[in-house]
Amino acid sequence: MPNALLMKQIKIIVEKHSDGYIAYPLGIKGAIVGQGDTYEEALTDVKSAIRCYIEIFGKN
Repeated sequence: MPNALLMKQIKIIVEKHSDGYIAYPLGIKGAIVGQGDTYEEALTDVKSAIRCYIEIFGKN
């Protein structure tokens, strides 16, 4: 089964802070956070963390 069929939409919050950006998903239990110097880096980082989380713990 293709991965696209297994994916559900997840809302991600990206916040700008004085030292960069942080990003985190809504609706996933556990501490999943991405960070980066830019919006795009933080978003990419959190997406990677979400994929890892799902591989290890499965979908909620």
